[in-house]
Amino acid sequence: MSDSGVQSIEQETDGPIVAIPVYAGVSELELGIMVTVCRLCGGEGAAITVNRSRASIVTAGGLVSTPHVLYAALPEPAALLLPGGPGALKAARDPLLKTFLASYAALPTGASGSGLLLLGEAGVLNGREVGGPADLADTLWGHGAGDVHAGEVWTDAQLCTTPGGFPALHAALHVAAAVWGAEAAADAARRLGTL
Repeated sequence: MSDSGVQSIEQETDGPIVAIPVYAGVSELELGIMVTVCRLCGGEGAAITVNRSRASIVTAGGLVSTPHVLYAALPEPAALLLPGGPGALKAARDPLLKTFLASYAALPTGASGSGLLLLGEAGVLNGREVGGPADLADTLWGHGAGDVHAGEVWTDAQLCTTPGGFPALHAALHVAAAVWGAEAAADAARRLGTL
């Protein structure tokens, strides 16, 4: 990506950004929820999708999406959101993604569904209490989680983990509250009709 592409992203938002790694087979429902919450709280450029390539990807439902930036061109993020999807297991094995997630492990992070696999493969779940999909409980234990609350939304300090689908909203609101404040997150929830 050219420098002008990075400049245009930086010009779209005056505030903090949330990085959302995307991959072939990502859940467009979870991705859409996360992007929407960020845009409601921080404006149009508040959520930036990132991948190792700017080549278009096909989501789980067949939509085509082009990531905003490469990992190397991403402006410093304030937080991370990790949507799940049937392509998460393959994406989780990407060494570049593992390095990216490990380097930002201290940031406020929300992960939904199989998006937890991205954190697990990056070694970020060691000793952490997590929620998430019931069918991934054994796998999450295998990634060194300190406790697994299968089928639940769970927050452990800066990390919020949820089952897949609509519960991704909890992960997005957790990150929104950390980045833009509890009032902005509550306003987004009201606007989405969840309060």
